[in-house]
Amino acid sequence: MSNEPLRLAVIISSVRDGRFGPVVGKWIAERAKGREDLTVDVIDLKDHDLPAALSYSPSPEAAEILGQVSPRLEAADAYIVVTPEYNHSFPASIKQLIDWNYSQWRAKPVGFVSYGGLSGGLRAVEQLRPVFAELHAVTVRDAVSFHMAWEQFNEDGRPKDETGPAGAAKVLLDQLAWWGNALREARAKNPYQA
Repeated sequence: MSNEPLRLAVIISSVRDGRFGPVVGKWIAERAKGREDLTVDVIDLKDHDLPAALSYSPSPEAAEILGQVSPRLEAADAYIVVTPEYNHSFPASIKQLIDWNYSQWRAKPVGFVSYGGLSGGLRAVEQLRPVFAELHAVTVRDAVSFHMAWEQFNEDGRPKDETGPAGAAKVLLDQLAWWGNALREARAKNPYQA
């Protein structure tokens, strides 16, 4: 078993103007960075204009963009998707990232931090679970969810009441660490075949 910290990619999926995702993404990334068993790479999809159309041979521009993102996904041992809920579902930007990358997700755990109105983004999470299952990824059971998120954070980007979110984040990160270590060891012993 490796004592090397797991490489965790925190993916901020919203790309809309005025989005709240960076506040939530920064918060969970800071929680993860506070652990000795994780190293964190924040991937903000707003910084990567992924092409909308899929093809087996991407254009040179699309290949360049994918060349910036895909290796970071490949290097990760685990993922956290920070997602809002748009119209009872997840943003198109995370689906583009998922669809452009296939093998990178295999036999790795995925956790979720969601935010939104009354549902806190949970409908987006529940729709992402079968998408990741199709890619042979393992979604962890527990998630962090911020209901009426913009009311839950102060001007400094921290939850007004840290107790509940901090506990939920610890559970999520503990599950990701367990699955991440177990799956990394399994991949090292026997490469996963999809």
